[in-house]
Amino acid sequence: MPVTHAQEADLLRRQDPALAEILLGELDRQSTTLQLIAAENFTSPAVLAALGSPLANKYAEGYPGARYHGGCEIVDVAERLAVQRAKRLFGAEHANVQSHSGSSAVLAAYAALLRPGDTVLALGLPYGGHLTHGSPANFSGRWFDFVSYGVDEETGLIAYDQVRTLARTHRPKAIVCGSIAYPRHLDYAYFREVADEVGAYLIADAAHPIGLVAGGAAPSPVPYADVVCATTHKVLRGPRGGMLLCGADLAERVDRAVFPFTQGGAQMHTIAAKAVAFGEAATPAFQAYAHQVVANARFLAAALAAEGLAITTGGTDTHLITADPAPLGVDGRIARGRLAAAGMILDSCALPHDDARGLRLGTAAVTTQGMGEGEMARIAKLLAEVLRDQADSRQVREEVRDLAGGFPPYPPPYQP
Repeated sequence: MPVTHAQEADLLRRQDPALAEILLGELDRQSTTLQLIAAENFTSPAVLAALGSPLANKYAEGYPGARYHGGCEIVDVAERLAVQRAKRLFGAEHANVQSHSGSSAVLAAYAALLRPGDTVLALGLPYGGHLTHGSPANFSGRWFDFVSYGVDEETGLIAYDQVRTLARTHRPKAIVCGSIAYPRHLDYAYFREVADEVGAYLIADAAHPIGLVAGGAAPSPVPYADVVCATTHKVLRGPRGGMLLCGADLAERVDRAVFPFTQGGAQMHTIAAKAVAFGEAATPAFQAYAHQVVANARFLAAALAAEGLAITTGGTDTHLITADPAPLGVDGRIARGRLAAAGMILDSCALPHDDARGLRLGTAAVTTQGMGEGEMARIAKLLAEVLRDQADSRQVREEVRDLAGGFPPYPPPYQP
């Protein structure tokens, strides 16, 4: 008979009580605080079951039907299922589901399309670009010549005219569109037009919005980009991992860029968990969830603005909000620490055209828990009280614990 999760937890307690205590401690932290980090979410118990399955034991270098190890006939079925579901979910001609992370997916996209020294145009890091978009501390900044576009100083919106001007001047081999801290939808058609004008590939780094795309709550980059890089966690609610989507013409190049160029053996338990998440994302329930994520984010952004925070771009189209807490008399780094002490977990981030730090938060996880606009109003009020230093952090911590306790992320047997 299969081992249940309760039995697994009991086995771990008996064999390694120290680690069991750590895992239960993390579960308690997640269950008693508000997870407002824009890149985090709660996977379903079914996704967790696949991650903890015997598929973790199987070595499977290569691709279905062409592995470098024997005994892959079952995991081949799992990977084919994940690929089929991803292609159907996103309307893509080809999907590669082996990337271990979003960064490794971007690395594979660059490996498929570029050579060291090529020029790449991407959103600058101070404006929300990712490390893989040219940071000197990252492989991207060391191997390629990145040119950065930015955002309008007044509106905070991407300076699309600057994108075209820089593309015409530098003639990049590829243009990257995507961000970790830009709360608005991207004009993929415009990026495609500019890429075609200068003969560049278009790479969409859709790690953040891809879950909203799956739920029909954000425009899809698939019809416009040569390669789409994405993560399978965040709003998509799958396991931590990456994937790539592309046309049939680039399928072989993308696959070879993942294996054998940038990775070895595929993580078959994670691929199976991705298949589960893709299946869940294809349901009407997930569509309703994705739209509620956006509704919650818009409501929370407006509520935070009413409390006095300056909201970048004046609002959001997605799950993500960036805000400047300076009007409340605090810098983003200090604000993050104060809020963490009160049980509200979020990130600080760079602010466009400013040396100070802001706040980056999202609504994916709290929406998974079942929270709505009423809870967003309560969160905004508590957050502002903490930043104004008008409330006892211990009292706010108890209020946060009470709020989170009404929306447990996991049912038994996952509860400690």
